[in-house]
Amino acid sequence: MRLVNALSNATQERTPCKIILNVPKMGHLNPSVSEKDLLPGTFQELPLWLVDEISLSRQPIVAPDLPKIYRESYREILKADATAVDLHKFSLYFYEVGAYIKHFDRKNEVHDTLIHTFRTRFRQLMDLADNTISDPSVQQKLDMLERKIFNEAYKARVKMNNWLVDSSAALEAANMVVNHKKRKRINVEDLL
Repeated sequence: MRLVNALSNATQERTPCKIILNVPKMGHLNPSVSEKDLLPGTFQELPLWLVDEISLSRQPIVAPDLPKIYRESYREILKADATAVDLHKFSLYFYEVGAYIKHFDRKNEVHDTLIHTFRTRFRQLMDLADNTISDPSVQQKLDMLERKIFNEAYKARVKMNNWLVDSSAALEAANMVVNHKKRKRINVEDLL
């Protein structure tokens, strides 16, 4: 259920589009013009859930463009040092929106940037989960997916620490290991 909520929240993000076909009686979506219809060539920001449906149909109505956080200049910033970027300011659902947006990217650069960013930031995320005392303000730079991963990793770390401290049972070797008979080395010369 949480995943569905995250995806539905991510699809509410708006993306810039160029209207390709005349859309009758929808001119009110663009308050800068007094037309009753949305005319071809009009630029409009629409939610991803709608853009996904009307741009990938047999006769597309809009031509989606990449939101600014996935364009070349922002991708270069992420390639340079993804750990220094405040993804929370970019977008609450950076990775989820990127998963939708990558279908609109003909060069497939958004996909590569998402993977690079996640791999780079994942190391920092695990270090942060192990050392939460170090800098709590770093958590504010995480998007929602990273926050979820951080919380789960932190809970696992706390459980492991509690087990290590509170566990009074000594670790023992498994019966299979204890009962395992070692094979004797065979001298090859004896066989010949």
